[in-house]
Amino acid sequence: MTSPQLPEPHSGSGHRSPEPSGPQPASPEPSPGEPSPMAGLAADYAAKAGLHRTHDGRIDVLKTAGGVQGIAESIVPGLLFLVAFTITRDLTLALVAALASAAAFTVARLIQRRPLTQALAGVVGVGISAWLANTTGKAEDFYLPGFFTNAAYIVAMVISIAIKWPVAGLLFGFIRNEGLDWRKNPARLKAYRLGTWVIVAVLVLRLVVQVPLYLMGEDGLAALATTRLIMAAPLYILGVWVAWLITRPAPAGADPGAQPSKPSSSGA
Repeated sequence: MTSPQLPEPHSGSGHRSPEPSGPQPASPEPSPGEPSPMAGLAADYAAKAGLHRTHDGRIDVLKTAGGVQGIAESIVPGLLFLVAFTITRDLTLALVAALASAAAFTVARLIQRRPLTQALAGVVGVGISAWLANTTGKAEDFYLPGFFTNAAYIVAMVISIAIKWPVAGLLFGFIRNEGLDWRKNPARLKAYRLGTWVIVAVLVLRLVVQVPLYLMGEDGLAALATTRLIMAAPLYILGVWVAWLITRPAPAGADPGAQPSKPSSSGA
């Protein structure tokens, strides 16, 4: 949100305003409604995170996850890799199938004239995974880069909680038109810290389940690939939805600090 612009001083009236006498006043402070640089950064972060809201102001979880096509872009390359490798036991063929599907999604976005950010990120991610698996000759290493990405998100979110700039607040605050005002309210800050912990828990759960399967080597590949598919977009959607619910503001008119009234001692 931007504050209304003040009208420019009229300079074409044909006369000049008298020069003020005496010491000049200090420059006025920015108005309370003027967005701070930090607010602009937070708003930009929320926009780049790809969050969307419905017409009634609620979070559009499916669209936030990239819609049906975005979810497919995150699932299909890994699925094709698993199917191709399971059937042929040919690592190179499986890697080519995964890369080809990621490239196909990018071409589809070009044809549709849709933003390429998500598709290109998918191609880069699949490319790194394919390169690593091809280098080591181990099929399970196709999933290794995802562990490091997941761990980086965990660290970033825990830091955001520690410094009282929880990621859930930065994302949801602008969807709810709270801006950064939630940071001035201890109850809202606590809620958004809790919401961020929910997302952290989802990311930690991925590692707890998938790392042991990875350490099993090729014997755990099928289970690792399956859990990666289930715990990717579906679990992300669930985590964001739960975080959204538990960070809901109190209903309008409710006073969270109000104490319940005591019964009258008159017996009336």
